[in-house]
Amino acid sequence: MKPTGPIPPEFAHQQGELHIAGRSASHWAEQAGAPCFVYDPAVVAARIARFREAFPSVDLHFAIKANPFPPLLAAITPLVDGLDVASAGELRRALDVKPAAAISFAGPGKRDAELAAAIEAGATLNLESEGEADRALAAAARVGVTPHLAIRINPDVELRGSGMRMGGRPSPFGVDAARAGALARRVIAAGAQWRGWHVYAGSQALDAQAIIDTHGATLTLTDRLSDEAGAPAPLVNLGGGFGVPYFAGDTPLDVERIGAALTAALAGRPARYAIELGRWLVAEAGVYLTRVVDRKESGGETFLVCDGGLHHQLAATGNFGTVVRRNYPLALARAMGEPAAEEVSVVGPLCTPLDRLGDHVGLPKAEAGDLIAVFLAGAYGATASPATFLGHPPAVEFLAS
Repeated sequence: MKPTGPIPPEFAHQQGELHIAGRSASHWAEQAGAPCFVYDPAVVAARIARFREAFPSVDLHFAIKANPFPPLLAAITPLVDGLDVASAGELRRALDVKPAAAISFAGPGKRDAELAAAIEAGATLNLESEGEADRALAAAARVGVTPHLAIRINPDVELRGSGMRMGGRPSPFGVDAARAGALARRVIAAGAQWRGWHVYAGSQALDAQAIIDTHGATLTLTDRLSDEAGAPAPLVNLGGGFGVPYFAGDTPLDVERIGAALTAALAGRPARYAIELGRWLVAEAGVYLTRVVDRKESGGETFLVCDGGLHHQLAATGNFGTVVRRNYPLALARAMGEPAAEEVSVVGPLCTPLDRLGDHVGLPKAEAGDLIAVFLAGAYGATASPATFLGHPPAVEFLAS
């Protein structure tokens, strides 16, 4: 029997049928016909309040790539200072709910039309290369608008222990630190409105000291680059990287320790600073519900075959950025708190052995018609999964209220 990750605290101590935002799992599944994603905005609000308490002098940005579901985005927007986007599609969604001055656009490979759209709207472009800077300045000249430009730095350091390292090595993300100061001087001289620095060294880190050390190195780096640029940075986006405990043995991140260290480090500094978070705000707020269609035995093993799987919740199957497959937290939705009665594998309906939501997990005995709840489904779920694969219908999404 293989372990599963820890169920988020809002659900971990429930007994009997799982409830999400005060309503039963069966209620939500009946609304959708299952499979479905259910997001509890109260969980997100609690994470934001916790951040505000720990980081009183730092702006909070939401990276909408983590979950761009429009009702959830509308609920989050009043609670955060900015939105970070990575495509023209995300830019349009962000402009529906937030002024352009509070939106920044990062990501390599921005097309000319995307650059022009961001410039015309008044959003900040985080430049990823000298070539992108040239194209942004040319686009600004064509549309007759002063561009708001920041530079994303490929830093000299990486975030230790991060699930996805995005700095400290050759990278498609950002301008190498050795060249960033010169590029800043050039865009300022070209008449752009200088918006500062963006540094994102990695994601999904659970080591508080590693994040503290990365913040310290980032502050030293951006101070030096601002001197090289000959202009102060109006805003320094410190990136994010805050992880959540997906797997057995993972422990929650000590954000209060990180906040105390960063607050002390920022004392007396004139620039504004921001932290850009995605999964830490929304992952634990989401539950994916899928219904058992068939219970079958094969070669002495039991399989619970469900109507949802990889095409909706790719990350839970271990096929989204993980090297070794480990089990997300999941449960038999009608039997929270009950001990395991058998070892089963929870699989989806797709014609691939990769479609496995739970690998040899312990659950109370389940039958066809039962609901399986997969937790930590609020980030990189529906929009990070191959929804059209094999032509199955998409999962319905709900903002619980």
